[in-house]
Amino acid sequence: MSIKPRSGQPTINDVAAHADVSKKTVSRVINGEEGLKGATRERVQAAIAELGYVPNPQARALALRRNMTLVLLHDNPNAQTVLNFQNGVLRAIANSDLALAVRPVDRRSDRMLDDVRAFLTRHRPLGVLILPPISERDDLAQLCSELDVPYVRIGSALLDAPDRCVASNDSEAVAAACRLLTAAGHTRIGFVRGPEGFRSAAEREAGFQAAIRTAGLKLDPSLCAAGNYRFESGIAAGEKLLNRPDRPTAIFASNDEMAAGVMHVALGMGLSIPGDLSVIGFDDSPTAQHIWPSLTTVRWPLVEMGELAAEKLAGRFLGHDEAKAVPTTLSSAVIERDTVGVVAG
Repeated sequence: MSIKPRSGQPTINDVAAHADVSKKTVSRVINGEEGLKGATRERVQAAIAELGYVPNPQARALALRRNMTLVLLHDNPNAQTVLNFQNGVLRAIANSDLALAVRPVDRRSDRMLDDVRAFLTRHRPLGVLILPPISERDDLAQLCSELDVPYVRIGSALLDAPDRCVASNDSEAVAAACRLLTAAGHTRIGFVRGPEGFRSAAEREAGFQAAIRTAGLKLDPSLCAAGNYRFESGIAAGEKLLNRPDRPTAIFASNDEMAAGVMHVALGMGLSIPGDLSVIGFDDSPTAQHIWPSLTTVRWPLVEMGELAAEKLAGRFLGHDEAKAVPTTLSSAVIERDTVGVVAG
C-alpha cells in the first residue's frame, strides 16, 4: 500500500500509511525497540527514507518518557580530559536528535549522591556517561540502576559489565613506555604519581613498577613524587626529584601536564632534555606537542572512548546495527617524540 503524504512535512501517520503498519509500529522502529520482524522494520525504514520523514525529538521524548539527552557526570581535575571525552561523544551523536549535557559534581561532598539523584529525576536523561574518578564508585552506578537510567562507566581498567563499561589498558601502556627508558640505559628513573584514590593513577603506577622489575632494577620509593594531574604538581615533583644530589636521569609523569611541569623545572635548572634528562608523559594532550622539545607520551584514546561510550549507551538512536559487536577496551599507544635519549657513557 502506498499513500502519498499531504502537502507539507510528512508525519508519523503518513509513514504508517505508506508502510501499511500502525503508528505504534513506526514509533517502535524510530525508537530502536527490539522484537520487530526484520521485514517490518525494513519496510518502515524505507517509508521514512522515501517520504523524507524527520522524527520529532519532543514526541520521541514523550514516548520514551525521557529527554533525548545524554548526561556526562564528572569530577576530574584535568579539563583536557573532560574536553577530549566530550568531543568524542559529540562526534558520535552529531547527526542524531541527541544532545549532551555536562554536569560537574563534587565527589568529596556528602550530598553528591543526593544531588545526582535530584538531577537525574528532574531531567530524565536517556543515559549517563560517568568519567573517572567517580566512575569507580559502585554506589553511583547502583543509583543509576535504581532510577532506571542506563549508564556507561569509563575507566583505566574494567569497572563493570561489558555493556556498561569502556576501559583503556593504562598499566600495559605505561609499562611499554617505561621500557623505552630502560632500553635506553636509564637505571635511575623517577615517577610522578597521579591523585590518590584515582584508579588511573594506580594502574599507571602498576605499569611503571612492572617495567622497573622487568628490567631487573630496584624500586626506589625516594624517586617517587606525589602529583594531582595539574601542571603545578609537576613543578613540585620536578623540584623534589631534580634537586637531589643523585637525581634521576629519566622521569615518567602520570600525565602530560605534570610532565610539562617537570620539564619546566629541568630547563630552569639548565638541564638539557633529553641530554641530561629524559621525560615521558601520558595523555598525548595538545600540551605534549606544543612544548619544546615535544614530549614522548602515551596516547590515551579518550575521544574514541567517548564515541564508543555513546554508541554503547544510545546505539539504537544513532542508527547502528544492533548485531554489531562493540568493544569494551581500547588500547593506548606510545608516541615517540623528542624527550627520550640514551644514557651517555
